[in-house]
Amino acid sequence: MKLPILIHPDPRLKKVCAPVPVLSDELRTLSKDMLETMYDAPGIGLAAPQVGVMSRLIVLDCQKDEDSTPRPLVMFNPEILASSDEMNVYEEGCLSIPDQFADVTRPKAVKVAWIDENGNPQEEDFDGLWATCVQHEIDHLNGKLFIDYLKPLKRQMITRKMVKLKRELARA
Repeated sequence: MKLPILIHPDPRLKKVCAPVPVLSDELRTLSKDMLETMYDAPGIGLAAPQVGVMSRLIVLDCQKDEDSTPRPLVMFNPEILASSDEMNVYEEGCLSIPDQFADVTRPKAVKVAWIDENGNPQEEDFDGLWATCVQHEIDHLNGKLFIDYLKPLKRQMITRKMVKLKRELARA
């Protein structure tokens, strides 16, 4: 089932999410719904707070080529264990900040640990777009948006555009 995506500014997008204490069928269903929502948007990552759920859950799939096999990842309680000193700049966007993009500098590679949908601990090294995406989504769990990396003027400009968009959507 597709879920509605919160649009910035929304206070829920600025809150730190609680760890998932126990995996439930309800959370597994939520993760499937989040993947469906993400693919439909279309996006490459989605965090639970973006759909109004304040739990440490993210989904991502950075296989963007039509020829490549999808690789959906579901991460409960994801945690960055290590980051590279080398940095990377990617133009980032966000499903909660539609049609706005900006260059963000982040570590080029990260090692991430998480619990998968079957309750098994996982650990993997990510680099390039995958590293950027997983860091972006984990930021959501900590109440941080990609625009928080921008200079105040640019951040305020984007926020004003989102306020205007939300007013227009409310009238529609």
